[in-house]
Order: sequence, then C-alpha cells, then structure tokens
Amino acid sequence: MSDDNPHSSRGSANRSWLERIASIFTAEPQDISDLEDIISEASMRQLIDSDTKDMLQGVLDVSKVRARDIMVPRSQMATIDIEQPLAEILPILLENNHSRYPVVNEDKDHIEGILIVKDLLQYALDPNNNDWQWLDLVRPAVIIPESKRVDALLREFRQKRYHMAIVVDEYGGVSGLVTIEDILEQIVGEIEDEHDDAEEHDIKKMASRVFQVSALTPLDEFNETFGTQFDEEDADTIGGIVLHAFGHMPARGESIALGDLTFKVSKANSRRLMQLQVIRAREAEPEGS
Repeated sequence: MSDDNPHSSRGSANRSWLERIASIFTAEPQDISDLEDIISEASMRQLIDSDTKDMLQGVLDVSKVRARDIMVPRSQMATIDIEQPLAEILPILLENNHSRYPVVNEDKDHIEGILIVKDLLQYALDPNNNDWQWLDLVRPAVIIPESKRVDALLREFRQKRYHMAIVVDEYGGVSGLVTIEDILEQIVGEIEDEHDDAEEHDIKKMASRVFQVSALTPLDEFNETFGTQFDEEDADTIGGIVLHAFGHMPARGESIALGDLTFKVSKANSRRLMQLQVIRAREAEPEGS
C-alpha cells in the first residue's frame, strides 16, 4: 500500500495520539501537565466536546484545591441554635431550602452537630408520634481543617457516607462548611435545582446595605437597581464587570471595591462566578432607607 494513502496517514495519526496516552499511563509522569496537554489536544481534534474537556480538567484541578477554597464562608452559613423550639426552626428550613444544617450553641464557633431535614420530617409529619425532641435527631458533625485536600475529602464523603463537613482554622474557630455538592461543582460545574432557577437573576436585599446578587444579573437591571453606570459595552452581566475588575478568576471570599460598592464573591467555581454579595458604602446609602 502506498505511503501517501490517506487512510494510512489517518491511522498513523490515531495510533500516535493513542500511543501518547498510553505512554502517560504506563510511565511515571512528573506532573499532570502531560495529561492536560492530551486533554487539550483531544478537544482540538474534536474527539471530546468542550463540556467533557471542562469536566476532565475539573477532575485534575480537584487535587490542587483545599477546603478553604470551596467552603461556604462562616458568615453565609445557615444554622440552627440549640435553644430554638421547633416552631422557630421550620421557617429557617423553608427559607434556605438546604438538606442539612449545623446546630450551634450560642455562636458558630460552638457546633453541636448536624440536623438532617429528612430525619426531622419523619417525626414532624407523624401526628401519632408526640414523644420526641428534635435535639435527639442531631448527628455528630465532621470537623476538618482548612488545608484538607478536596480529593481526599471527596473520598471520605463516599467511604463514610456523610455529605457535610465543618471547616475550622488553625485556632479551632469555625471558618465555614463544605458539602459534597460543593466538591462535585468543582468537577461538573454548577449544579442547579428548581430553587436556583427561580432566583437566577434576583437581587435580594439581606440587610440595609447588603445585597445578594446573581452574577448573571443583566447589567442594565443592576444599574437601575443600584443607580450605577457600569458600561454595557464592557459586559452583559454584573458578573462580567466584576470578573474584568479582578483581572483573574476570584475565589470564594475575595472582594473588590468598585465606586461606592464592594463586591464579595459568595459562590464560584474554577470557571465562573455565580453569586455575589454587594455592600453599599454607608455614605452612599439613600436618605430615608
């Protein structure tokens, strides 16, 4: 067969690409850059689509990420106080729509355990069972350091079958919490449910000067709400403006001031911003508000 046969050339190219993959897995790579090169080449050759490439890259990135990088910050933790009666707990569950809540004693540095909503509902919805206290349903909390590697944490989540861990700093103070969903979002991107869809473009007022804003909020809507004049030619969403101002993909907890507003990243993964906390300067607060 002639050397210039197109089928022969294509076969050689495919074998070459497969040989490169094989060499990576049969040898001892010094780092993961070889794997990243193969993934990029596979994407360019359209052997995998962009979503698959992002997912594979997310798997590789997980080994570099620590609990502090993906945790829900302490200030944003929805908690239940150990002294609260059941009548006060139910509105908290309805407002936040989480499946698990840390139970605290006085403040967030004193975690008594985790309340799983499913456990609570099994008793609360049974009219014939009045001999129970919600405190009896609290499960032990899993405590991890900020420096815990996320890939190791995911392995523990799977092996020990728990879904939430409390993150503490070097002094034992609570820094935040991590759920299995937070880890999976690092791999596959944001996992949205029906509550996320309903709030996708919401601007929610949390306090007199504090707002929770979706990064996908259209810029014209944001400007109208906050009286700002961000240029719509620079970005379509407020997340685009904030990302451009940072000059890099910010991690959760990073903040930046733009005019009279401070933007703090509430939720993000390695690819995009999701939620922002917007704080208006006190002197910029409208009169009478």
